[in-house]
Amino acid sequence: MGRHGWKSGAGRWRLTALLGVGVAALALILTVITTLPEGKGDTTGTTRDGDKVHGTPEVPGKTGPDVGWGFTHTRYSADQGEDGATKKVESLLSDKKRSVPQNQHIMGWGAGNPEPVKGRYDFSELDSRIDFIRRTDGTPVITLCCSPDWMKGGKPGADNTDWSKGALETAPEPEHYKDFAKLAGTIARRYPDVKHFIVWNEFKGFWSNEKGRWDYEGYTELYNLVYKELKKVDKDIMVGGPYLVMDSVDPRDTEESSDTLKGPWGRVDQRIIDAFDYWNKNKAGADFVVVDGSSYTRDDDMIPDEFGATDKFTAVSRWVRKQTGGLPLWWAEYYVEPGDSNDDRDGWAERHRVAVQASGMIAMAKGGVSSGFYWNPQNRGRACAGCLWSSTQLGDGGRELPMLELVERFGDAFSPGTRFQRVSVAADDRPNVKVLADGEDLLVVNTLDRTISAKVDGKRFDMAGYEVKWLRR
Repeated sequence: MGRHGWKSGAGRWRLTALLGVGVAALALILTVITTLPEGKGDTTGTTRDGDKVHGTPEVPGKTGPDVGWGFTHTRYSADQGEDGATKKVESLLSDKKRSVPQNQHIMGWGAGNPEPVKGRYDFSELDSRIDFIRRTDGTPVITLCCSPDWMKGGKPGADNTDWSKGALETAPEPEHYKDFAKLAGTIARRYPDVKHFIVWNEFKGFWSNEKGRWDYEGYTELYNLVYKELKKVDKDIMVGGPYLVMDSVDPRDTEESSDTLKGPWGRVDQRIIDAFDYWNKNKAGADFVVVDGSSYTRDDDMIPDEFGATDKFTAVSRWVRKQTGGLPLWWAEYYVEPGDSNDDRDGWAERHRVAVQASGMIAMAKGGVSSGFYWNPQNRGRACAGCLWSSTQLGDGGRELPMLELVERFGDAFSPGTRFQRVSVAADDRPNVKVLADGEDLLVVNTLDRTISAKVDGKRFDMAGYEVKWLRR
C-alpha cells in the first residue's frame, strides 16, 4: 500500500567540469552555492516576489476539497520512456472528457530527494511529474512524503540518500518537523497551481515500539505545522490527512481489534482507530480526510469472498465521515487483490481484476467517498497486471488498458456531488451483481465467472463472466 515505492533516476547534484577555472576559483564557487539564502539553491523557474515558481500555468489550479477519481504516479510513469509511447499517454489523458486527478509524492515513487542539503533544493524529477500532469490537463495533487535524510538522522547530500526501505519508511525527527513544514511551503510556492496537498503517507515511521502503538501525537504535531505553513502560503490551498491504513483482521479475532467498526469482512485494528481519533480531535484543521487500505484482511483473507470483502470500504467510509462531521473523504490508495500493493499478484485475469476494482469503487461511493486514487503499478515490462497503460519504456507502449478506462469512466459518471439513486434488481440477480446509478448512468458488475441474464433497472440483458457494463438511463 505504497510501502514499496522507489525513486526513479539519480536526481543528484553535480558540478559540470569547468575548463579554465582554478582550484581557488572552484572553491569560491562551491562556497557561494552552499551558502545561498534559503530558497535560492535551485535556479530553475521564474521569480515572483522572491519565491520560486516552476512554470507558468495558463489556468489556476482547481479549488475546493474534492477532485474526483484519479490515480497516483509510481516509480515508472509516463513522464519518461520512449517518445512515441509517452506521447500516446499524454494524448490519451488529454483527450478524456474531464481533468483526471493525478497524485505525486515529493520523494520516492519517481521523485528524488527534494532537499539534499538544508536550504538547497533539487526539484528536477518532481518538476518532470508536475509538468506531465499539466501537459495532460490533469488536476495535480501532491503528497508531502517522504523526507530528506538529514531530517531523520542521516547525512546530508543527494549522494548519501539511502534508497533502501529506510529512505521512505522513516519519519522526520521531531526537531526537524518545522524544517519539513518549511519544505512543504517551498513546494507550495513553487507550484502555485497545485491546490491540494496530502500530509505524509500511511504514518510511515510513526510506529512506537516502546508504546506498542502509533505515535499519533508526533504525526499530529507534524501535520499541524504543515497545515499552518501551507495556509500561510495560500489560504485557498486544501490540506488533508491523516492517510492511515485502515487495516482489518478476521472478524473472529478480538485482540486489539474494534468492537464497533466491524462487519462480515473483518474488524478494523483498534490502534488505527485510536490514532485517527487523536488526530481528528487535535488537528489544526482539515479540508478533507484521507485514508487508505485494502478490502482483504491483514492476512490476505477475502471475507466472505473477493466481492463481498469490498463492503469494508462502505463501512469504513461511513464511519470516518461520521467521526469528522461529514468532511470530504478521500481514499489515497485502495486495494482489492492480495499482493497488489507490491505487484506480487496471484494471477487473476484482467477482466476479473477490473470487476473487483469496480466493486470496490462502488462500495466507496456508497460510503460517501468523493475522491479516490488508484495506485498505478506501472513497470518497465510487457506484463503489468492492473496497469493503466502499457509501459512507456517500450517502443510500442503507451496503450490504454482496461483499468484506465474504468477509472476514467467512473470519475466522469460519478463526479463529486453526484446524487445516487436506488436501482431495482431482480431478486435472483441480487447476489450476483453490484450496481451504482445516478440520473444518467448505470454501472453493473457481474460478480460471477459465467454468463448471466440480469434484470436491472427494469431492463433485462446478458452479461459475460466478470463483465463491467455501463448503461444510459
